[in-house]
Amino acid sequence: MSAVDPLLSRRPWHDLPPALAPLLRARLPELTTEMVQAIRREVRGYRQPIGSAVAHDLAEAVRLAATQFTELVEEPDAPQQHYVPRFKRLGRLEYLSGRGMDGLQAAYRIGARVACRRYMDVAREAAFSGEIAVPLSEAVLTHIHAMAEGSVAGFEEARAGAADEMLRTRRLLAARLLERNRDPLAEPLPDLARRAAWPLPERVRCAVLPASADLTAVHEDVLRVSRGGELHLVAPDDSLLTVLEGTEVAVGPSVLLNEAWVSLHCARLGRRLGRLRAENHLAELHLLHGSPIGTLLTDQVLEPLRALPPGKAERLTDTLDALLTSGGRTAPEVAAALGIHPQTARNRLRQLAALYGDRLDDPAFRFDVQLALRSRSVRRSLLP
Repeated sequence: MSAVDPLLSRRPWHDLPPALAPLLRARLPELTTEMVQAIRREVRGYRQPIGSAVAHDLAEAVRLAATQFTELVEEPDAPQQHYVPRFKRLGRLEYLSGRGMDGLQAAYRIGARVACRRYMDVAREAAFSGEIAVPLSEAVLTHIHAMAEGSVAGFEEARAGAADEMLRTRRLLAARLLERNRDPLAEPLPDLARRAAWPLPERVRCAVLPASADLTAVHEDVLRVSRGGELHLVAPDDSLLTVLEGTEVAVGPSVLLNEAWVSLHCARLGRRLGRLRAENHLAELHLLHGSPIGTLLTDQVLEPLRALPPGKAERLTDTLDALLTSGGRTAPEVAAALGIHPQTARNRLRQLAALYGDRLDDPAFRFDVQLALRSRSVRRSLLP
């Protein structure tokens, strides 16, 4: 789409009857809807929820293309340069979103296929000669080619003009590694890592620290990205541990590369709870992550004690915990764990047997109780 003439020669449109333009314009809403649906159906990366930024950009691009095509049918020699920056913008958005041009090029091809078929339907319904098929198809393909060229130019300009390309690429790589669900149209990780000059390791470890933290001690090869007032770091396996030794940075466990988000998730939970070496507290982090469900489970398993006076209910809860964690589940063991007389332990165990019956012998129920009481203990010790 050059400044001289963005659409090659205008010959295809000169061979089309201008009377076709108002007929196409009247059908644009349904035609663009069909094109958008076909693209969303066949290009996975554009299957974003209606109302999302990606879906909005796609619909706007299709509407723009169909509108320009109709204008060219009506006035082949009308100025078209005002469209150039808009198609360049599509390529720039693909670059800034970390995607290559494959998805957009596929969308152009699908749009052209649907347009050829549906524009011919409109011409046929209006009783135009069948000879219109050749120039109409040529016009669609010429138009798609020109739009694609504009988008490629926008993509390349964005890539060439990015400030500190290596830093930007590494930030993008960090963000991509930390995604739980990755965009299928995004640039493949190996390609992105090569552009970032960052060899992909087998395992990584993540860390979280305040956005204002001093990173002078952190090697430049440690990937970093700012998110929501935090700095998230990604580094091969254990290299973060020596760099951050003795600091207040929360470090996640070592994980496989494609599970980097899990390490980050653990680090963020650990930072919130003061557990800076998350791998040493995974059980606590797991229980606290599901704390609302843990509360429900605790309420459920302690339901038989609810009608008792609070002090008595608490004593029996402690006894139940000691019973399930003791090896032989005998009164002397329970008494020793609680620091009470064996006879007192026997009395409490009889009360628990009366309240819970045979469920105390059910392995599944015992597991539920232990999980509930462990969750209760962790919540009380760590949560405000």
